[in-house]
Amino acid sequence: MPVIRVDVEYLPGVEDPEAITILKNLKILGYDTITETRTAKSYEFRIEGKLEEARSTVDEIASKILTNPVIQKYSLQVVDP
Repeated sequence: MPVIRVDVEYLPGVEDPEAITILKNLKILGYDTITETRTAKSYEFRIEGKLEEARSTVDEIASKILTNPVIQKYSLQVVDP
């Protein structure tokens, strides 16, 4: 069974509230050399069937359910063919 990972992150220029909060707290804790943070979410799917069909299914799930294309992008990676 193929395992496919989807990574979802904000598009460049879109404010990432969680990353902003993390960066502020890092500065408070004295980590002054860190200038930027970004967050992302990862999802892994184990799917029965052939790799290409599984990849197509996960691509559809990512575009329809996991992301908002106005502010987010996603990438797929086959973890275990």
